[in-house]
Amino acid sequence: MSIELQSTGTFTIGDKTVHRLGFGAMSLTGPGVWGPPRDRDEAVRVLRRAVELGVDLIDTADSYGPYVSEEIIREALHPYSERLLIATKAGFVRPGPAQWVVVGRPAYLRQEVEMSLRRLGLDRIDLLQLHRIDPEVPLEDQLGELKALRDEGKIGSIGLSEVTVEELERARRIVEIVTVQNRYSLTNGFSEDVLEHCEEQGIGFIPYSPIAKGALAVPGSPVDHVAKAVGATPAQVSLAWLLARSPVVMPIPGTSSVAHLEENLAASTVELTAEQVSELTAAAR
Repeated sequence: MSIELQSTGTFTIGDKTVHRLGFGAMSLTGPGVWGPPRDRDEAVRVLRRAVELGVDLIDTADSYGPYVSEEIIREALHPYSERLLIATKAGFVRPGPAQWVVVGRPAYLRQEVEMSLRRLGLDRIDLLQLHRIDPEVPLEDQLGELKALRDEGKIGSIGLSEVTVEELERARRIVEIVTVQNRYSLTNGFSEDVLEHCEEQGIGFIPYSPIAKGALAVPGSPVDHVAKAVGATPAQVSLAWLLARSPVVMPIPGTSSVAHLEENLAASTVELTAEQVSELTAAAR
């Protein structure tokens, strides 16, 4: 199957327009999103192959590793193509494997943005996402610091991750929010209201963990049925459904394998009928 990212359509974030099928770089780390990957050379190959195939949105975070994912991105891709948008996040500290602690103190967020700029080799982070809202710190302080960094030219645009509609609207009263990154897939539609709100407001929606798993993807399931009908894999059908779900959706499937990368990106050529989209949506709900 070929790869045609231009067929996915585009979305504009700040001053860059990207294809709607990107790459999530969390998988380029060790178990528990901790430490280096088992095969660093393959991780570098994955990133270079992604860009070679037309990917122009790469999503990472300072907490992936921590720091490992950002460092590998620089090793693989610096100096960057002008069309490439690298999005990163701040707002977690990592005491150990699979451990995540929210920290939204303004001084910490500023420190992490400065360090991400250094690790990535950038003068400006095109999209900086608050990884989580810290309930112990006033939201005005957290987003106020990111706004100050934006005004200083160190951040291009600001996004949020794992928020409700209410949190998103509260944030938008403080600063412009251009993207929301929530968990969302055929098997996890808890952010349906957030996606619908983003579509209404023209805000980009970046679903992480976008590929259906579990009962919905096993042989004989609705995803399997559609996959056989269109000559695709269940993963490709999952991604094609997301692309068909809304023009503001930008899936970022991640992997540490070039072969799996190419399989995911081939979802760009999967064409689902309106009936198949409806069938999958009904099964998801």
